[in-house]
Amino acid sequence: MKTDGRVPAKRTLIDLFEESAAKFAQKTFLLEKSDGEFKPTTYYQTKVLAEQFGAGLCSIGFTKKSNASILAEGRNLWIIGELGIFYAGGVNVPLSVKLEESSDLLFRLLHADVTLLIVSDKQLPKVRAIKEMIPLVKTIIVMDNVGELQDREVYAGDIFEAGRKYLAVHGEEFRKLGQELQNDDIATITYTSGTTADPKGVVLTHRNYTANVEQALTCMTIPEGYKNFIILPLDHCFAHVVGFYIMISQGAIVATVQQGRTAMETLKNIPVNIKEVKPNLILSVPALAKSFRKNIENSVRAKGEGAWKFFSFAMNVAQLYNGDGYNRGRGWRALLWPLKAFFDKILFSKVRMAMGGELDFFVGGGALLDKEVQKFYYGLGIPMYQGYGLSEATPIISANTPRKHKLGSSGVLVKPLDIKIMDTEGRELPVGASGEIVVKGENVMAGYWKNPASTADTVKDGWLYTGDMGYMSKDGFLYVKGRFKSLLIGSDGEKYAPEEIEETIVSQSSIIQQIMLHNNQSPYTIAVIVADRSTGLSGETLVKAVWEDLERYKGKGIYAGQFPERWLPATFVLAKEPFTEHNRMINSTMKMVRGKVEEFYKEQINAAYTPEGKNIYNKYNVS
Repeated sequence: MKTDGRVPAKRTLIDLFEESAAKFAQKTFLLEKSDGEFKPTTYYQTKVLAEQFGAGLCSIGFTKKSNASILAEGRNLWIIGELGIFYAGGVNVPLSVKLEESSDLLFRLLHADVTLLIVSDKQLPKVRAIKEMIPLVKTIIVMDNVGELQDREVYAGDIFEAGRKYLAVHGEEFRKLGQELQNDDIATITYTSGTTADPKGVVLTHRNYTANVEQALTCMTIPEGYKNFIILPLDHCFAHVVGFYIMISQGAIVATVQQGRTAMETLKNIPVNIKEVKPNLILSVPALAKSFRKNIENSVRAKGEGAWKFFSFAMNVAQLYNGDGYNRGRGWRALLWPLKAFFDKILFSKVRMAMGGELDFFVGGGALLDKEVQKFYYGLGIPMYQGYGLSEATPIISANTPRKHKLGSSGVLVKPLDIKIMDTEGRELPVGASGEIVVKGENVMAGYWKNPASTADTVKDGWLYTGDMGYMSKDGFLYVKGRFKSLLIGSDGEKYAPEEIEETIVSQSSIIQQIMLHNNQSPYTIAVIVADRSTGLSGETLVKAVWEDLERYKGKGIYAGQFPERWLPATFVLAKEPFTEHNRMINSTMKMVRGKVEEFYKEQINAAYTPEGKNIYNKYNVS
């Protein structure tokens, strides 16, 4: 699985976009709902708007290689804004709208040296709350007309107008900024997991992105005019590559969700928008996939026990016929075709019509998708294809696609890409053996922003050490088993490094001696805790004392606000003995061996995700 080592020609994101803007000029690129209907914006119109926006940035003093941030929900102006930043020769630092803590937003803006901020009306209050602490941000561009603007704030409409005037005088000079971008120029700085003690701003170059687009297209085909409906926020590089840059390269269409006044209203708009857009492809995450499935099953159950039994039987037949995808309809499964086709016509086709009637498949990003959920959607006739990647790989490493797929796997590798599976001693393992997934290709990040130590730990001689455990099968599919390193992974795919939380709790506690946080794509985080039993406490009294210690970091506790609550333990497992070198839960450098702790307490950890086990006074803790 070796790359060919060729040096690529110059191909930046502006090069990619302009190729398509010329080739598909009058074709629809963007779809956004306004005044009750989805209205199209062509590739040519998008280019004009992006140039105007970029020129507007230049007119207010934004300079080449400066860092700008977009903090907004998915919409046309998000994509146009990023292209405008690139046209102006700048760098985008995309920010998640999920950033609720002022400290998180403030840290990213300061750490990334952001000088210009583009923000929606919903996110504006977050920015205004910290405005006095971000003096480096000279201009705050407000996407929406919010009426009275404050100091340093400018309405986006005025930026477009300023851009039109700027182009009339400095057009040739301005266009050179985009044309002079090089492959190794930074495109984005994307913040992922980590804390202020160990920031993780992933630096991705223009060539990282265009290379990953080219790699992904070795696995999948996107026809011209294909409609992609993006449910995900646009700040992550998964949405960048799969959401719009692949689509741009193929002359496809990108539609975004109609934003409601609240997050709940936006969620309610999704099924309505799907019927209106009639997408061929939907970008989703496992949490949304599970929600869709629950809604479908609940609607069937509401029709009575007979309807539910009929649906369940039909689904079982479809899943038997489909197998694991690669063996669909083969051998004895072919005998099920008439029955499968019958159920598809009278039942599953109606479900697909509720999703617009033209949906071919979902692409799942973020956390790993449960195989049973994959089988469910495949049974409906709208497969949800799981891929694998991470921000540091821009992000796609492997993918299941209509062309080649196997349910339960993370798909085949994109090409060209080198891969090695390594053991803990740094030795390469054979096919079928599990170890750390290590990859090398043009999609590997340039490094972490202002963090050379973490960069050196993660990228060695061009090889990206992913921190994830997996193996390659003999037939070329990658299987990702979980975390090789310590990252917590929420059910929505968001990741967080637990070390600082663990170290802080131990340092500030008189009863918690050791702690290991655990979350492997689950709805909440738990902890395995070694308590100081020399206190004389035991049973429920000990459990209560530990819980009170943890509660100090939540709600109105004295340490509340230090860490996001979703990564603090919702319950815990009391360890029966300390983590030591003797029981191999501590290594020779005194670092916790998480895999050993998880293996030893597997039963208790699994129980902690049940209603009985979530109760801190469960049988394991008080026995």
